[in-house]
Amino acid sequence: MGTHVIKMPDIGEGIAQVELVEWFVKVGDVIAEDQVVADVMTDKATVEIPSPVSGKVLALGGQPGEVMPVGSELIRIEVEGNGNHTDAPQAKAAEPVPEAARPQAVQAAPQKAAEHEAAAPVPRQAGDKPLASPAVRKRALDAGIELRYVHGSGPAGRILHEDLDGFMSKPHSAAGQAPGGYAKRTDSEQVPVIGLRRKIAQRMQDAKRRVAHFSYVEEIDVTALEALRQQLNAKHGDSRGKLTLLPFLVRALVVALRDFPQINATYDDEAQVITRHGAVHVGIATQGDNGLMVPVLRHAEVGSLWANAGEIARVANAARTNKASRDELTGSTITLTSLGALGGIVSTPVVNTPEVAIVGVNRMVERPVVVDGQIVVRKMMNLSSSFDHRVVDGMDAALFIQAVRGLLEQPACLFVE
Repeated sequence: MGTHVIKMPDIGEGIAQVELVEWFVKVGDVIAEDQVVADVMTDKATVEIPSPVSGKVLALGGQPGEVMPVGSELIRIEVEGNGNHTDAPQAKAAEPVPEAARPQAVQAAPQKAAEHEAAAPVPRQAGDKPLASPAVRKRALDAGIELRYVHGSGPAGRILHEDLDGFMSKPHSAAGQAPGGYAKRTDSEQVPVIGLRRKIAQRMQDAKRRVAHFSYVEEIDVTALEALRQQLNAKHGDSRGKLTLLPFLVRALVVALRDFPQINATYDDEAQVITRHGAVHVGIATQGDNGLMVPVLRHAEVGSLWANAGEIARVANAARTNKASRDELTGSTITLTSLGALGGIVSTPVVNTPEVAIVGVNRMVERPVVVDGQIVVRKMMNLSSSFDHRVVDGMDAALFIQAVRGLLEQPACLFVE
């Protein structure tokens, strides 16, 4: 028997160190060739590390959250034959990683609901907390379910939405229900800030520290736009796909930016250089179980409504499932963010540096407004946008959003060249 050592690979782009995000194996596991053993993260994306050999895991070279240099020992595997390593000492950190310290998995592996157990506590190590995403935890709380009674079928025992579905589809004793709303609670949970969550925290902190933010909110009557969207979906939805509001908003940005090139820009504040871009690469802020990501709709200026809609859906899904490439997560020139039905009335989005503008979409509501002296019911929606005041003057920001408003309120203008 020999030893094969996998070292932290050189991911390119001059990256000297990467963060170890999650292990998918533990000491003693027998793994197959090409099996993913770990996820690591650069400044731009999460990367899966597969094993080039089959064998038994002897040692793990780090803990989740640890920043490791390229070329350092990642994992040690016992293999048939001589392997690629002859030194006797083994890697550090040979102990299995505690489940509670592991961040969210890059890809879930659902199992059939039939595998769920009855309402009895699922065996876990002492002190371990059930592993689940915030969305799963909220759903369980709303349903009155204690996650300690739910079997997790994801990596490292993570509880998935499918696991909750299976649990709720079966009758359970009262032991599986959460205590009443007035019950005293003394539990607490510590969540390591690692992986994507760490990157998000660093980027948000950096943006708020470096950017001179200011926000501008404008109210828009989208009654005509909604009528057009519904008409197009009724006529072409089956053959071309259903349209949401997003491709119309993208089109409005493309047209309005022709007169405001200083807003479709990026600012290198270290070099003191502003780059105004001809191409409109729209970042689509996307919320997943792991956190916020911004995949990019490239060259929105050349796409039709349906082409842009399809690409938005594709890159957003890639981001939610952590399959987006580094290229799909970089290079945006302006960002569009929307919370859909949860959009609220007003928000103050954070500029996605090095961009200088972000346009936020709030919830659409029907309410009475005065039109030509008459009170009528209209579909109204706010745009809450933020800008970098070092680059964008307040007047320019207001005029830009007013231009977007005019295009959305008279949607035929979106297509008049």
